[in-house]
Amino acid sequence: MALAPTDRESHAENAMLCCKPALFLLLLLPSAAFCTHAQDIVGQWQGTIKTSSPQRVALVVSIDSAAKLQAYFVFVDLRPERLPVASISMANGEIEFSIATIIHGSYRGKLRDDKRRIDGTWVQGSPAPLDFQRATTDTSWLTKSTIRSIAVAPAVSLEVIDWGGSGPPLVFLAGLTYSAHVFDNFAPKFVPKYHAYGITRRGFGASSSPAPTSSNYSADQLGDDILKVIDTLGLKRPVLIGHSIAGEELSSIGSRYPDKIAGLVYLDAGYAHALYSPERGDSILDADEMQKDLNTFFPAQSVSAQKEITSKLLAEIPRLQKDLEADQKLLELMPSSAAAQKETESPFADVVTAILKGEQKYANIQAPALVIFAGPHSTSGLPSVPDDKKAEYIATKQTAQTNAFEKLKSAKVLIIPNANHFVFESNEQEVEKDIKNFLDTLKAEGI
Repeated sequence: MALAPTDRESHAENAMLCCKPALFLLLLLPSAAFCTHAQDIVGQWQGTIKTSSPQRVALVVSIDSAAKLQAYFVFVDLRPERLPVASISMANGEIEFSIATIIHGSYRGKLRDDKRRIDGTWVQGSPAPLDFQRATTDTSWLTKSTIRSIAVAPAVSLEVIDWGGSGPPLVFLAGLTYSAHVFDNFAPKFVPKYHAYGITRRGFGASSSPAPTSSNYSADQLGDDILKVIDTLGLKRPVLIGHSIAGEELSSIGSRYPDKIAGLVYLDAGYAHALYSPERGDSILDADEMQKDLNTFFPAQSVSAQKEITSKLLAEIPRLQKDLEADQKLLELMPSSAAAQKETESPFADVVTAILKGEQKYANIQAPALVIFAGPHSTSGLPSVPDDKKAEYIATKQTAQTNAFEKLKSAKVLIIPNANHFVFESNEQEVEKDIKNFLDTLKAEGI
């Protein structure tokens, strides 16, 4: 039976004393037993969820500084994201844990006497057998890497993954809500010719989560975080490779500090948050700019100030109107009877909102760039759009962005058909080849 929360806290407090001098050992036998039993499951475990579509998984257990068990869970073959275990306990050989983020699953098992196997059941909707075997360095299914924490601001540190390598540096940046471990299978493909790193942005994974304000999560602030890590590691002009929302970090650095990097690779990341297209505009970015100007309209005191802000607003009104008319055409692809999409509650909701509010306009990206679009990509996130209209919906939004990047002298645009948003997974070999060709070109040009 699992310990109640208060029991676990009491055991954890006692367990902190396990390493005190021998004089106290007789007084601390219960807590010493807790330390010993907890150590029985510390380490990496792996097994296969036995369903009609078997899935390999891994569980990595450790003990934190307060002597409490902690763990993360990985679906090895689906996506190497480290899912934090919300709670894990062990009593009398019975092990229980649950995962509340992204997926909702739980497990209950029994540790065998030899301490090398856990027999149990995984429940995610319906129960399925899941037996874990203790993994070794040689048998581990997880990619080998080292992890460290690097401070980028007061009370803010980022998780940095090092996949190894001895060549020029590459830095991988994940999409929204994901940690850099999403590249655990992809980044090592560039080793050892290149030295591959991954950075988990603030707010996610094992990185710090400062208050979810737009200033804490503005695009330039996130870009500055990456630069701080680059400087701390002493990386000389790395190539940044970013997926999805990471496009704004790439563009923030590529437009402000192009000399600090050798190149940029956008993995279905080249949308309005990465490059603002004056021809297409963007209703969110343009409305935000107008809102800021409206906030200064009424307080304006001098006539000259009033003239300036009035001129800006008059120029912004037709631009926003054009944006909204374009949006309206996309909305017309949806039936008026479509139900509102309900989003699953996420522990990252406030941070996601702060990041979206912190988007900025980038128009002058000077660093060499490879811009890969998945076109058309999966439209599973557009349930309200009829199937026969989804391709048109995506193409309409994407065309303006591809045109905008193609106008940059420094950018090469590639569109991969029949790929999904996680293009480095759906079309792994093709994307790997494209990136390596781009890297070879940079090297040949002496960049």
